[in-house]
Amino acid sequence: MNENQPGSRRPIHIGFRTSIITVFIAAALFVGLTLVYLSFQRVSSITQTAASTFIEKVVQLGADRVDSQFKNIRDCLEVLGGLPSIQSAEIDDNSKLYGLMASMLRNNPQLFNLYVGYEDGSFLEMDVIDRANPGFRSSLQVDEDAAYRVVIISRTGNAALKPVTVFLSENLIQVAEAPGPTGYDPRRRPWYIDAFKDETTLLTGPYVYYATGQPGYTLRTRLKEGRRGVVAGDLLLNRLQEMLGQQRLGQSGLAFLFNDANRVVGHPEMNRLMDQTEPGETLPDIGVIRLDGLAQAIQSWRRGGGAQQFFADQTGRAYVAAFHSVETAGPANIRLAVVAPLDEFYSQIISERRTLFALALGFVIATLPLAFWLGSLMARSMRELARQTDEIQRFQIADRPRLRSMIDEIDELGRSVFTMRTVVRNFSSFIPRQIVRQLIESGASLELGGSRREITVLFTDVADFTAKTEKADPSQVMIYTSRYFAALSEEIMSHQGTVDKFIGDAVMAFWNAPADDPDHVTNACKAVLGCVRRNAELNASFSSEGWPPYTTRFGLHVGDAVVGNVGSSDRMNYTALGATINLTARLEGLNKNYGTQILASADVKARAESSFVFRSIDEIKPKGFAEAVAIYELRGDRAGDGSSELAFCQRWDAVYAAIQREEAGAALNRISEFLSEYPGDGVAQYHAERLRATVPLAKLPETSRY
Repeated sequence: MNENQPGSRRPIHIGFRTSIITVFIAAALFVGLTLVYLSFQRVSSITQTAASTFIEKVVQLGADRVDSQFKNIRDCLEVLGGLPSIQSAEIDDNSKLYGLMASMLRNNPQLFNLYVGYEDGSFLEMDVIDRANPGFRSSLQVDEDAAYRVVIISRTGNAALKPVTVFLSENLIQVAEAPGPTGYDPRRRPWYIDAFKDETTLLTGPYVYYATGQPGYTLRTRLKEGRRGVVAGDLLLNRLQEMLGQQRLGQSGLAFLFNDANRVVGHPEMNRLMDQTEPGETLPDIGVIRLDGLAQAIQSWRRGGGAQQFFADQTGRAYVAAFHSVETAGPANIRLAVVAPLDEFYSQIISERRTLFALALGFVIATLPLAFWLGSLMARSMRELARQTDEIQRFQIADRPRLRSMIDEIDELGRSVFTMRTVVRNFSSFIPRQIVRQLIESGASLELGGSRREITVLFTDVADFTAKTEKADPSQVMIYTSRYFAALSEEIMSHQGTVDKFIGDAVMAFWNAPADDPDHVTNACKAVLGCVRRNAELNASFSSEGWPPYTTRFGLHVGDAVVGNVGSSDRMNYTALGATINLTARLEGLNKNYGTQILASADVKARAESSFVFRSIDEIKPKGFAEAVAIYELRGDRAGDGSSELAFCQRWDAVYAAIQREEAGAALNRISEFLSEYPGDGVAQYHAERLRATVPLAKLPETSRY
């Protein structure tokens, strides 16, 4: 059929641009009109859902803030309990200890005091006098300069001191002293008894403190090391008033803390509620809040209902409430409640919803062309900025031209991304790139402070470094030592390690921080063996260039440490602190005694012996450790040609077992047999010399006298 014949219908053609705009406008109108229609039918449901979601976020944030108060106190107690002076009950006339306790009290205004009691009745307490009621200072009969009260009951040693109360100024200068108390025994106090009876909770109480006249909880924990005892602190619930007041929603909203006994634990007007409390009751009943339907909402939640509850008072006013547990409180079961009237937050939206939707719809229609153009323009720029930002996050910091835009905000963002790329690239010129990459990828906080976590720590040192370099040209020392550091650093970082610092000719590194590394012990062992190989290659180059070789000794240990940023606000150092670090440094130094190159702790061997070859060296008792620590030499990887090393270690371990269980003479005989096969073994020579010093020459076997 001919399309040009009279009466034939021509097909309709629409341009691509027109069709896209038509579909876009039609979709926008359809969605907009549908939303307008649904809004009138479901505004109540939407309002309740929005209120429920919003108040859930508020109560979660509020509970987290309360929880952080408990956690701060718990952290203070753990730090205090870890002090050697606390563990050994050196509490009398200890100004450093008093200074630390005062600093903790200053930084935690919710604490009234800190104290520690011991199994022999010794006791130390530091109170902030002005955090109690005014009558407390009057009862102490001290002048206004007294800021802290320190109670000392020392029963340690043969010459136990009489109990004494010392008053210190804000600068911790003693301003007064008084005898006593004489009849106080911490071992009979609930907080001391509960600490050994129940380890599942940190809290004892609540009860009204004598000094403050206000209710509170005692947070306590047992000493983990040293003397048997308990360290504790009193949490003032009235200090939570200001924080709870900040959690209030709107003009009539309310946030408060309560427990499973339906007692109010914290309230913005806690003092007023305490005045309304019945005689003999420690905390006010939840009924004093006088909000109809609240008690029923709490009961519904406890019976398994949702964390968000709706109820109405006698006047018919609708309320929404949300409840959340304070996790750190444990079995004390402290909950946070946030309550707000629905109409107070959404009354304007409800009353003006028709106008708002009409205006919104008209605005969308009027701005469709401009939005379409600007959206396309902005989308291209934003996609490019997002791509560049992703590259920086992946540490792809090759130089790129700055993105420019006619929109000021996008142009400024382009400048910021360009500056960020330049800063990261320049920063990585001073700090090893692997550290910068780990900080970017892990999102580690660049703030002062740290956290406890398990890490594997490495210490290295160059044997006789001073003797080798003291007469050399300093510039040459710097050049060759930098090459040495670069080789070791590359090997460490290629195995997910973090180079902490260079200390003279020594290197400190660790694994499993800042980024998590589940195989950190294995990676550390691989890195150390890699460092040995790189060191040997580097020494060959040094010798060909006329520079003395660097013989490196290594110490390796795994354990808990505090990892984070230390220093000041304008100069930080990401490092690790703790006994694990000290033991690792000690292991590195012991290589000199045994003639070894890599010494590792028993913890490293236990975690890595399936992949690496170790042999027993000795047992040491480092300062600060209650028990002896077994140490081992890392000999190599089990893969490849590790069979020869494995046979060597098995041969030596049999000799070492004889040293542990047999008499010195017989053990010397076994060592002599071993040395006849391996005459240059420093470990065997060390044990032989030690045994010879303990056995008279006449009792030595013939093969061991010379």
